[in-house]
Amino acid sequence: MKQIYLDYNASTPLIPEVIEAMTPFLSEHYGNPSTTHFAAVEAKKVVEKAREQVANLIGAQKEEIIFTSGGSESNNHVIKNVFERHQDKGKHIVTTTIEHPAVHEPLRYLKNQGAEVTYVGVDQFGQVSVEEIKKAIRPDTILITVMHANNEVGTLQPIKQIGEVAREKGILFHTDAAQSLGKVPVDVEQLNVDFLSVAGHKLYAPKGVGALYIRKGVTLGPFIHGAGHEKGLRAGTENVILLAGLGAACESASRYVAQGENLLELKEHFLTLLKQSYPNQIRVNGHPTESLPNTVNVSFANKIGQEVLNAVPEIAASTGSACHSGEVTLSPVLQAMGIEPEEGKGTIRFSLGRTTTKQEVEEAIQLLQQRLG
Repeated sequence: MKQIYLDYNASTPLIPEVIEAMTPFLSEHYGNPSTTHFAAVEAKKVVEKAREQVANLIGAQKEEIIFTSGGSESNNHVIKNVFERHQDKGKHIVTTTIEHPAVHEPLRYLKNQGAEVTYVGVDQFGQVSVEEIKKAIRPDTILITVMHANNEVGTLQPIKQIGEVAREKGILFHTDAAQSLGKVPVDVEQLNVDFLSVAGHKLYAPKGVGALYIRKGVTLGPFIHGAGHEKGLRAGTENVILLAGLGAACESASRYVAQGENLLELKEHFLTLLKQSYPNQIRVNGHPTESLPNTVNVSFANKIGQEVLNAVPEIAASTGSACHSGEVTLSPVLQAMGIEPEEGKGTIRFSLGRTTTKQEVEEAIQLLQQRLG
């Protein structure tokens, strides 16, 4: 039986159109896009084309896009820079208990610099309450940062409504959209966000490239100082090869989402088979409807997640717990959802992708049945 990749929330393969877009820049077009001679022409064109392709995917203007090395850098740029530039107004930031470490860690760093951070909890489905966000806001709040979709359980957050609150209060609002792009429609105007982070390797582009949306009229300072690339916000010669891939991936994602193609039917088929195979033996984690169409997070009763995956090495997936010296520790996300360690220790995240087939899903169930019973 072949290997089955069900860890698309961790990283995605390069799709053919991405490889095709990148190939000429591996050998033919080697010029620096910042120079003015003939060798720069194609490089400069593809950088600006990629900027437009990213903008089109999220309903932005191309002037509102700067390129980064990925979601972590984009998050760090916003969080650290807003704190640095707006301390005259306050030092308070509002976030949630289920954010990715790429948000929690820069916030931890800023707390050592004098920031005050309020962590708003989530319900049993992993969704934050708009009212609780509103209650957390103080006169000295300068930033709200809430992820669009949770990477572990797939729950979508009420970003549009939180954005309305932020706009009304005059507070800057950031969302990490690494997991939602290419899976559900994302429009920065509808979401009412000032900043949005993009990670290339989550949407079939290469690793090490991403983007940051900065709403027109909102100012940030530079994250990397140097020769003034990316409107002076991110110095360093652009990685033309990776940007060609990112742009192609975003253009492909725009078509994919616009055509209404998604993985929801396959996800529901997978869940149905799991429930049939393990009646009353699994707990499904995440919101039943407000969720990514590709993410299946389940807890197997009386199992440990890593032991389940060890039993089926042909399946690539992720656990929701870690086992050290016989002690099982749940992920912060599962803890925030109020899942007890005994129940959550058998948690597995299966995340499907655009190339996942019905046959692969069914073979994965067969493997689980054979090895786990």
